Amino acid sequence: MARYELYGDDGTTEGDQCPRCGDVFLADHGDRKHCGKCGYTEWE
Repeated sequence: MARYELYGDDGTTEGDQCPRCGDVFLADHGDRKHCGKCGYTEWE
C-alpha cells in the first residue's frame, strides 16, 4: 500500500493545489501551506 494516496476513487483529491502553479499540491506544515515549486504560502 502507498504511503499516501493522491486521488480517491472518484478522482477527487484531499490536498489543496497551488493557485499559481495549478498542478502542484501544497505541503501542509501545520501553521501554513507551502508550494515547493513557486514558494507560494498560505498562513493559517
